[in-house]
Amino acid sequence: MNENLLKLFNEAVINKKPLILDGSMGGLLSQLGFVWDSEKWMTDVIESSPETIVKLHEEYIEAGADIITTNTFRTNPAAIGAHQSKLMVEKATNLAKKVAEGTSVLIAGSNAPAEDCYKADRTINKKTLELNHCNHIDFLIDTGVDFILNETQSHLDEIKIICQYCAKNDIPFIVSLFFDKNLKLLSGESISTAIDMIREYDPISIGFNCIHPETFKIFMVQFDLKINWGFYLNCGSGNLTDQEIICGISPARYWKIVSSYLNKKPAFIGSCCGSSPEHIKILKIEINA
Repeated sequence: MNENLLKLFNEAVINKKPLILDGSMGGLLSQLGFVWDSEKWMTDVIESSPETIVKLHEEYIEAGADIITTNTFRTNPAAIGAHQSKLMVEKATNLAKKVAEGTSVLIAGSNAPAEDCYKADRTINKKTLELNHCNHIDFLIDTGVDFILNETQSHLDEIKIICQYCAKNDIPFIVSLFFDKNLKLLSGESISTAIDMIREYDPISIGFNCIHPETFKIFMVQFDLKINWGFYLNCGSGNLTDQEIICGISPARYWKIVSSYLNKKPAFIGSCCGSSPEHIKILKIEINA
């Protein structure tokens, strides 16, 4: 484990000044008119409009992000094949590195579920699942990200594969969980079960993302988080699977939601689908006020 990273996240808790993670990338690209692919999400934009990705990274840093996330949410081998995955990860990471160069901004390598984030069923077998995550994580680390952000994870067996691989290979990582309205993973287990398992592998932190604020509110009432944790909530309107992603929560309203959880001492805070650099800007201003 990278001790400097761990220290940075722990100090954020101690100082009550959570690190600011950036906001949506794919969702914002959708708002800008790019059409997402059901298999590849916004992978094609890496080649069709790299300047747009650079611009968005720049805007998030200017807004105050301490961490930016690579546009690799669906560059995994299960989605686009191992050879293409390696190429796209390298290109996407280099775009983020180009923007972060000369700053103290950290680069999080996005590693999403192997298949659709919001479906309980899965079509690939265990071996393919393992190879998918091992290869994608290796590609990200080899191209120079600071840590792996395993986001929107909602299947316990998949989470275990990720944790075991990162821990075995001394790869700094965060697991960010997605859960349904019943406060369960899509694979059916309780959030407590997932948290307890993840903690065994010494992650930098445990996160929660793409969850509707009302669902997250219920979760926070019922759970006493005695872990290094963080969150970035869904700011969109409509359903998670809508082709068009529209902002449904203004930056001011999002800050009001976020501020109610600061007493729980999160290590990092960002925003998810439907958000923009304006959401990050208000977080940075208010947290540092």
